[in-house]
Amino acid sequence: MIYELRIYEVVPGRLPDLNRRFETITTKIWDRLGIKQAGFWTADVGTSNELIYLLAWESLAEREQKWNTFQADPEWIEKRAQTEANGPIVARVRNSFLRPTSYSSVQ
Repeated sequence: MIYELRIYEVVPGRLPDLNRRFETITTKIWDRLGIKQAGFWTADVGTSNELIYLLAWESLAEREQKWNTFQADPEWIEKRAQTEANGPIVARVRNSFLRPTSYSSVQ
């Protein structure tokens, strides 16, 4: 299993909009496409304009195929445009691919 750590730096004041989009749109499309999320977080202490989440992949090949399908999905394209009618929500995305160590409780 490979985990993808994604950190979204959100345009000031737009974190509620991003959370709403994930809750009502994005995760439902992911479910349809077989994209598995391992959790979402915001900081109680620290940087307040970030959404942090993990995706779980069997391989980088699976990630490439499913992520490309998601990015090209007509429903995603339409709903993303609707949610960004007042401007972008995400200012910057950082991501890393993580492989559990042999002593990790997550495999």
